Amino acid sequence: MADTVQHAVVWAELPVTDMTKARAFYEEVLQCRMHLEENGPNPILMFPTNDEISGVAGHLYPGKPSPGAGPTVHLAVPDTVEKAAARVTAAGGTSLPGVIEIPAGRFGYATDPDGNSIGLFQMTAG
Repeated sequence: MADTVQHAVVWAELPVTDMTKARAFYEEVLQCRMHLEENGPNPILMFPTNDEISGVAGHLYPGKPSPGAGPTVHLAVPDTVEKAAARVTAAGGTSLPGVIEIPAGRFGYATDPDGNSIGLFQMTAG
């Protein structure tokens, strides 16, 4: 058995109750456009990625959220954690207080309108 697996995490899914509202929330918070895919069993809204082959992807899908019980998906923000947290609140989510500093950058926690836990990640410049 190998000690490492190339790209052990391949994608993340967040269940949402209303795809239209969720799209508006995530596009506002992340300042990006999400892409609708309808070629599977359910429609999904894809988060943008620069590397569809070897990068980690993520999407929203119509499902039943588990507020307070699901995993936390950390999402890259285009500016600062503080600005993204303000957009979370303005768009109907909840931003938790505090910013955590790590070598790769800094992040804060929030929940979307369905109660899904998300991390707002600001990468260190350089």
